[in-house]
Amino acid sequence: MEETTEAQHALKPQQYVDVLLPVPIPRLFTYFVPEALIEQVKVGCRVIISFGRQKIQTGIIGKIHDQKPEKYEAKPILEVMDEDAIIHDIQLKLYRWIANYYMCTIGEVINVAIPSGLKLSSESYIQLNPELDFEDHLEQFSDTEFELLNLLKQEDQLTYQQISNLLNRKTVYELVRNLNKKGAILIFEQIKEKYKPRKERYVRLKKELLDDRPAFEALFEKLESKPKQLEVMLQYLKLVPAMEDPSQNEHGIKKSKLLNYPISNSSLKTLTNNGVFEEWEKIISRIPKGSASKTSADLSPEQAHALDQIKTSFDTHDITLLQGVTGSGKTEIYIKLIEEVLANGQQVLYLLPEIALTTQIVERLQLVFGDQIGVYHSKYSDNERVEVWLGLLRGNYKLIVGVRSSVFLPFDNLGLVIVDEEYESSFKQYEPAPRYHGRDVAIMLAHFCHAKTLLGTATPSFESYMNALDKKYGYVQLNHRYRNIQLPAITLIDLKEQRKKKLVKQEFSQTLLEAMEETLARDEQVIVFQNRRGYAPLVTCQHCGFIPKCHQCAVSLTYHQYGQEMRCHYCGYKEPVPTECEACGSNQIKTLGFGTERLEETLSLLFPKYIVQRMDLDTTRSKYGYQKILEAFKNNQVQILVGTQMVSKGLDFERVGLVAVIDADRMIHYPDFRSHEKAFQLIMQVSGRAGRRDKQGQVVVQTYDPKQELLKMILTHDFEKYYHYEIKDRQKFHYPPFFRLIKVVFKHKDAATARNGAHQYAQAITPEIGKHRVLGPEEPVINRIRNQYLMEVIIKLEKTNINLSQAKKILQVHAQLLTTEKSLSGLGIYFDVDPI
Repeated sequence: MEETTEAQHALKPQQYVDVLLPVPIPRLFTYFVPEALIEQVKVGCRVIISFGRQKIQTGIIGKIHDQKPEKYEAKPILEVMDEDAIIHDIQLKLYRWIANYYMCTIGEVINVAIPSGLKLSSESYIQLNPELDFEDHLEQFSDTEFELLNLLKQEDQLTYQQISNLLNRKTVYELVRNLNKKGAILIFEQIKEKYKPRKERYVRLKKELLDDRPAFEALFEKLESKPKQLEVMLQYLKLVPAMEDPSQNEHGIKKSKLLNYPISNSSLKTLTNNGVFEEWEKIISRIPKGSASKTSADLSPEQAHALDQIKTSFDTHDITLLQGVTGSGKTEIYIKLIEEVLANGQQVLYLLPEIALTTQIVERLQLVFGDQIGVYHSKYSDNERVEVWLGLLRGNYKLIVGVRSSVFLPFDNLGLVIVDEEYESSFKQYEPAPRYHGRDVAIMLAHFCHAKTLLGTATPSFESYMNALDKKYGYVQLNHRYRNIQLPAITLIDLKEQRKKKLVKQEFSQTLLEAMEETLARDEQVIVFQNRRGYAPLVTCQHCGFIPKCHQCAVSLTYHQYGQEMRCHYCGYKEPVPTECEACGSNQIKTLGFGTERLEETLSLLFPKYIVQRMDLDTTRSKYGYQKILEAFKNNQVQILVGTQMVSKGLDFERVGLVAVIDADRMIHYPDFRSHEKAFQLIMQVSGRAGRRDKQGQVVVQTYDPKQELLKMILTHDFEKYYHYEIKDRQKFHYPPFFRLIKVVFKHKDAATARNGAHQYAQAITPEIGKHRVLGPEEPVINRIRNQYLMEVIIKLEKTNINLSQAKKILQVHAQLLTTEKSLSGLGIYFDVDPI
């Protein structure tokens, strides 16, 4: 019988796994599974593997099979980290789709998708070689080497950084290398998991003591001679009434909370050592919990009708576009839909473009859904994001509210995806790869989960609107504001005329200043919109015209008064403000233009009785930066809010009477085929912040050309008319939504190499792609970033009668061939599919 078993075992095939690694390599790697780990491996689990030379990596099992790799010897997996998968088949399918569609590697997707805390770091450790008695070979070692060996004798093992600190040396690599050569030490990799749960120490009375009342009373008599210990006991019983309700003693109390009271820590320790109290550790969630305190609001007749239309639309369409004017109450409709989906036991993803929006909407949702909500965005620490990830896996969260990265979370029972303000460019990821669009990935996620998608906005993207008109999407409209509140009245101010009459003070026309004064006098608030942060876009020498530029990027430096420095908004480079011109030596240095910081300063001088606050990237870097500013504005502690497009999103404030758009022309005339679309959307969205309750708000738009067709349509809030006006040019010049764009970017530290690579690439693909589909190569407006020179080739592909997968394959193959040429060594190439 034993011989048969051995024979059967010998015939059993070796098990292998294909592992997805968070590295930019376009394939999976096969590892064999040691017999001891065979029962543990599951698709979607993390494994520890050796990758490259002495490097430890975390990978995710993508496939289990019995096929031995032909071209290399499979290494063993070292450890399986999870009992259950941390991602499901749906996520693996989605990640592969993202890699294929956005023309990047699956490793790049994994690297962005999985929180850093769920990946492992590998760190080199040094220990003594146990086989060498170094004290018998003292002559081999220098004084410093001997000192390190003694440290290792005491500490068992040390990292490079620890050795550097203990020896007070900047670098210890040569020292360690020499000892390694002499065989005195061993260097090894120790795996350190980044995510650590937060733990709190709790204390409680020993259960046996509570169960034995005579012994408990005897203890009290004994403690009467030890007043400090008695005080500890009395304080505990005051906070935890264990004698009246022993079940409360089971939960105990945080040790830190007990020690907040005037009791002795050493007395508590003595009582614990004597078996009166016991201590234990409890894992505490980092995510703040909300508690449901009210039901959702009743809908108006128009909202209720729109909700019914959405449900009917979902019977025939997986995706529905809800176009509702600003202030029409779309959020309340979302809440009703979420309630129904959660009641069916399914999950909901509520996607928002900005963290500022997340903060305000979460407060509203928590009142209805309590601790069923998980929040996921970049202001959360890595450990907090891990807790949301694991909480979703464990079923703790049914509703996820977050920004674009939320699409990567491990949903397994998704019923509804809501994408609010679906037109927003914030949904697009630029760096690093994958350069995905959150809205489009969310739609695919819903498709893989057999869920429904609701796109909501007042100003749809042209792509979504066309799909709705073509009946590919369901389409529902909300044409009136909640309670029929009027849309804001929009006034255009001709800055050219105002300047001629000398009626402009700093950047503000007299008409606008008067409107602000009247609004503030009525105890209403003002939002001032300028889509440029910093104090001034340019610092220039009045004598010779020299403008300081970034040393790494082809852009001028922006002056930031708060830090008294000039910054590059592309790479982060900064330098002090010059006192004299570096070109001619003149001290006639002046700022030109204006950003949010300068507007904040100017308004503080013009309206000294009122509080002015700025909301832009610089003032919201901290974790709760958004929250503090919005809370102050909501409570009328701030009367004038100056901001970039952050203030244009769907924020809801009762007291806003006036919105000012300072520089409409800069948005309208930006060199981008979408500039008119973006300008219309931004101005309409920021206008929607005015007049949110019982009276009509006012919007003032400053421009040098009030007769522009775009501005005329903004005056009447007519998106449909604007769409039909603009769409003709899109079709004529082969732009989205009729054509699909793929931008191929070439970068190199040498401008000629970048240029040569782009030209060779364009020549190579043209015969296969077609001359009419290839534009460029051209230098982008910003042609150097972080000391890398850039060139671009734009590919325009029609949406019908073309094999998109085949076209992408051609583009990728030629890019790969180009990088193998010696003359183009170091050339970087990446693809941006559907650039914005």
